Amino acid sequence: MIRPDPSTAVYLYAEPVDMRKSIDGLALLVEQELDLSPFSPALFVFCNRGRDKIKLLYWERNGFVLWYKRLEKFRFYWPGGDLEQPLSGLELSRLLDGYDLRPPTPHPALRYSTIA
Repeated sequence: MIRPDPSTAVYLYAEPVDMRKSIDGLALLVEQELDLSPFSPALFVFCNRGRDKIKLLYWERNGFVLWYKRLEKFRFYWPGGDLEQPLSGLELSRLLDGYDLRPPTPHPALRYSTIA
């Protein structure tokens, strides 16, 4: 698959999307739900409810490009609404390769005052 430049801004749509949506439907989600321009120099990424399909939408000079990836096994780790800022192209590549983008967190420390 062609991978984006590491410095490319990548916006994830947090909610699951019906993968029957094509360019026009996805571009409307970008405008109405993300409040961004689908013509901006960025990638917009959408995932289905089962997290085994991803679509990427971007504007290239004179038309939209739509990429579609379907996993035969496993699922994408989808950060969804956990993100406060856009991803980089490098982070998108990691997401497409199956990495979980959330920072690893250890179990919380337990503090007891008695043994009972």
